[in-house]
Amino acid sequence: MSPEPGHYTRLLRYDAWANAETLGSLRQRVAPEKAVRWMGHIAGSGALWLARLRQESPPMAVWPELDLAECAEGIERLAQGWARYLQTLSPAGVQQEVSYRNSRGVDWTSTVGDILTHVAMHGAYHRAQIAAAVREAGGEPAYTDFIHAVRQGLVE
Repeated sequence: MSPEPGHYTRLLRYDAWANAETLGSLRQRVAPEKAVRWMGHIAGSGALWLARLRQESPPMAVWPELDLAECAEGIERLAQGWARYLQTLSPAGVQQEVSYRNSRGVDWTSTVGDILTHVAMHGAYHRAQIAAAVREAGGEPAYTDFIHAVRQGLVE
């Protein structure tokens, strides 16, 4: 049995918060180029998954060439898009299957719940890469652990 829609709403609220925190860490000093590229990929891939769920054309490339300001805009649009999408998600909708073609041209079918889980985990993966790049460049990466966000009341 899959979690209820509220579980995914919470997960993607966390994802939006963590993305914003990560952007903040990139603004502290000159952001490493690879970190900005990964941040753009979080925005681009999230937009792609949201478009797949809505059965729309994606609004940007999976690996878009964005500067930090454009990353921030993309992340904000994505957070708003997920919030709107999740408001309409029913318990039965979590189990709905979505067919799509991946970036390699292979057809797949996944449940909405699996896609939403993937989006949050994929973002965490790339935020870890960004954190490592920020630290490598002498900066202080954002502290984006889920449990930290929950303990601090930053994610309801």
